[in-house]
Amino acid sequence: MKHKNQVFDNVLDLIGQTPLIKLNKIASKFKGNFYAKVESFNPGQSSKDRIALYIIEQAERKGILSPGDTIIETTSGNTGFSIAMVSIIKGYDCVLAVSSKSSADKIDMLKTMGAKVYVCPAHVSADDPRSYYQVAKRLHEEIKGSVYINQYFNELNIDAHYKSTGPEIWNQTEGQITHLVACSGTGGTISGTARYLKEQNPNIKVIGVDAFGSVIKKYHETREFDEKEIYPYRIEGLGKNLIPTATDFDVIDEFVKVTDEESAHTARLIAKSEGLFVGYTSGAAIQAILQLGELDTFKKGDNVVVIFPDHGSRYMSKVYSDKWMNEQGFFDSKNEVAVQKIEYIK
Repeated sequence: MKHKNQVFDNVLDLIGQTPLIKLNKIASKFKGNFYAKVESFNPGQSSKDRIALYIIEQAERKGILSPGDTIIETTSGNTGFSIAMVSIIKGYDCVLAVSSKSSADKIDMLKTMGAKVYVCPAHVSADDPRSYYQVAKRLHEEIKGSVYINQYFNELNIDAHYKSTGPEIWNQTEGQITHLVACSGTGGTISGTARYLKEQNPNIKVIGVDAFGSVIKKYHETREFDEKEIYPYRIEGLGKNLIPTATDFDVIDEFVKVTDEESAHTARLIAKSEGLFVGYTSGAAIQAILQLGELDTFKKGDNVVVIFPDHGSRYMSKVYSDKWMNEQGFFDSKNEVAVQKIEYIK
């Protein structure tokens, strides 16, 4: 229950109602107005707070979860953090199967939040017993009194955003949104938000962002799963090597693919141009807008909303590390190493 004077019963009361912030510089050369739905204002600093709370509370209402039970999930980091946070407040144990592609920052945060973490190799097939999908299933079978959230194949993932993110954006834009741009991993965020928005106005254009090395874009276009599309890539929480049923492909108009390198540099550019310290997938989402803008996709009067899923602090050892960027070969004549701005006084 919320009280007067911004006093809350616990941290979970802060989930949702994140701000919509106008982007004034990064896409200024294109026609239209651009706004970011900044999900790092959630207490767990990501959009995954919404699904963690919603799915767990639905399980409680159905009697599936009881005090002292264990919640199990596969995660690239953000969902795991949100589930761990909710578990602390509600009194559940938390066990997470995490992709080795997740940043060290994310894994350390999960441990700090009391979760037991299993780090699984990222570049194996989804049906490999070492994959985080299969490890989570095995742990669910082994741990008595456990509930497997299974965000990739859980319709409640979509419902959470249909009931919260979609209505928030519609109200914040006073129904004037013309485009929604969002990254697609599990697909819950883009699907639930788009489903609500298209019910209000079917002419809203919904654009998904996918990674090179992922099967999502081609599946959307052909409804065929093509293993030849799969190869290793670096962006976390974007794209997949399987087809999540938590993605409603019918409400998405098109997908745009972005590269690891350009998305990383664009994430840094968001910080320097807009003062918003956001994660790798936010860079990917804006990179898609930049690519679409070059194709003259947006018109005068358009209101384009892009979802920024999480906070930059979760990528300090990756896109915000010059060392990591250099190791990936992301610095070249076009993108030089950041100018040293630190002076040590002796």
